[in-house]
Amino acid sequence: MNMFRPFSRIVLLAAVSGSLAACGSMSDRDRSTATGAVIGGAAGAVLGGSAVSTVGGAAVGAVVGNQVEKRKEK
Repeated sequence: MNMFRPFSRIVLLAAVSGSLAACGSMSDRDRSTATGAVIGGAAGAVLGGSAVSTVGGAAVGAVVGNQVEKRKEK
């Protein structure tokens, strides 16, 4: 079982670097929306502890992040 541990770290590192590279072509508004969704989802998971609260937090966070960047553009 120990031989899978280094392999899983490599896979995790590849997944993280791939997801960060995908953000390179995002606009500021898209990036703000995604950041809001991640923060909202994490907050929903911590506060509610269920899948419904996690998804709800992500949805609210995405909307807030989108609107914050919309105000900055004006």
